[in-house]
Amino acid sequence: MIPQTRYAVTDDDVHIAYQTVGDGSVDIVFVHAFASHVELFWELPSFERFVRELSSTSRVILFDKRGVGLSDRLSSIPTLEARMDDLRAVLDATGSERPLIIGDGDGGALATLFAATYPERTLGLLLWGGTVRMAWATDYPWGMSEERFEERLRIRTELWGDAERAVETTRMTFLTIGDRLAKDPSFADWLVKIQRYAAAPGDMVAFSRVWFSTDARSALPAIQVPTVVLVREGWPAELIEESIWTANQIPGAQLERLHGEEDDPYLGDVTEVAGSARRFIASIQEERSVFDRVLATVLFTDIVGSTDRASASGDREWKDLVEQHHTRTRALLARFRGYEVDTAGDGFFATFDGPGRAVHCAQAIIRSVAPLGIQIRAGIHTGEVETINGKAGGIAVMIGARVGAIAGPSEILVSQTVRDLTAGSGIPFEDVGERELKGVPGVWRLSRVTDPIGT
Repeated sequence: MIPQTRYAVTDDDVHIAYQTVGDGSVDIVFVHAFASHVELFWELPSFERFVRELSSTSRVILFDKRGVGLSDRLSSIPTLEARMDDLRAVLDATGSERPLIIGDGDGGALATLFAATYPERTLGLLLWGGTVRMAWATDYPWGMSEERFEERLRIRTELWGDAERAVETTRMTFLTIGDRLAKDPSFADWLVKIQRYAAAPGDMVAFSRVWFSTDARSALPAIQVPTVVLVREGWPAELIEESIWTANQIPGAQLERLHGEEDDPYLGDVTEVAGSARRFIASIQEERSVFDRVLATVLFTDIVGSTDRASASGDREWKDLVEQHHTRTRALLARFRGYEVDTAGDGFFATFDGPGRAVHCAQAIIRSVAPLGIQIRAGIHTGEVETINGKAGGIAVMIGARVGAIAGPSEILVSQTVRDLTAGSGIPFEDVGERELKGVPGVWRLSRVTDPIGT
């Protein structure tokens, strides 16, 4: 079943046709080469398999760039910059914050420029081949000479969308197509149909001239997102060399070789291509999880005997008391450069970039709330803290919470790590032995701050 086609509107009021497939947690945007039609592409069985494979674990976003397919046809040929607006409009319309972008053919140049310009909107970049320029240059020997380009364009114009010369058109369009035509003669009929519906011959000529004059090489060193360049082992040597060169220009990019020789990712072994995309996403997520782990000190505090105190005080008085406690605690967190992560009832969870500041903050809180007639207890631990959905989490947070839970009135308990890292700070500690912490493996040596109010 063909997904519903919808329209995104760019800042300059151009309507861009798009579709979404699947509902995975990670978005994948596929940027077609020049000629596309989001509905007719589904008539190619291998394309449908390709998208279904990708959408098994992700949401796939397809679109026709301005001037082709079901998007608005224009009187002038759009620049690469204008086509970036098409992609951004589609991402906004679909609510896609940071997708993996797959660029095919000249769509790779668009994907490259977008990733370099909007790294905050790009999870990663997957380039099908490394073509970022079409024209030959002394420092780009894989390009096409102007004479060869003009001759090829003349022939393509004659053949474009010609059903009677479908096989000839297909051989002109693809480098490695012999086996496919032998196994699937209908492929040629599909191709010329796509050409007719995607763009008129004159549009094809104009787009081709723009692509021939485009050079996206300068964007390569500016790419900051994880990047993989995919090639097939059966491609001509010069195309593989070009892809290797492109990968080498992008900081940290990798080249991955796949089996086969088919020109496009939706031809040949689409399962292998989709599997590569899934592995790439998994590696990015693993990398990000490492980057999202930092060494931090966690502080947990709560009011001792809060239930009994609330019952004795009454709701209104207790609410006022808790509000004063919160105000004083927040002021001291700010003073000692603590970050309030969460507040639950009468308890606080905060992180610090140093264990000494966390201890001094706990001491100051104990001293500050004493005139209110309340006591708090505090637990402090330093360890690797993970960022989970924008909040701090992980085993270090659990340890800090458990340490705080066993502290007594006006007592600050810390893990051995905190004591070790504050050596020489002048903070007085007393060993309280090893304890088991609920839900945390092993036993943990704890210490007490012997001067909890810092006098």
